[in-house]
Amino acid sequence: MTPPTHLDGARVLAWAWSDQPFGHVTNEHGGAPTAIHGLAVCRYADEARIYRFSCDAQWETVQDDLYASADDAMRQLPAQYRAVAAVWHTP
Repeated sequence: MTPPTHLDGARVLAWAWSDQPFGHVTNEHGGAPTAIHGLAVCRYADEARIYRFSCDAQWETVQDDLYASADDAMRQLPAQYRAVAAVWHTP
């Protein structure tokens, strides 16, 4: 599933999608873990830094991480997101 052009106000530079979750993010309030189906490398218009958003099945952002470059954001996936190999696409 293709993401929108912007997530959380940031432009999508690259994205990966899997019908099977890449992994799960635990809920800080003790709720059920959220399956991560979308990964998006994004940049806000007023920032040089890059964000990697971890998204649910509706491209809702669940978690983000900050990186110096888009390549770093795509290469440095945490172990929790390696259940399925990420295939990156550009819009």
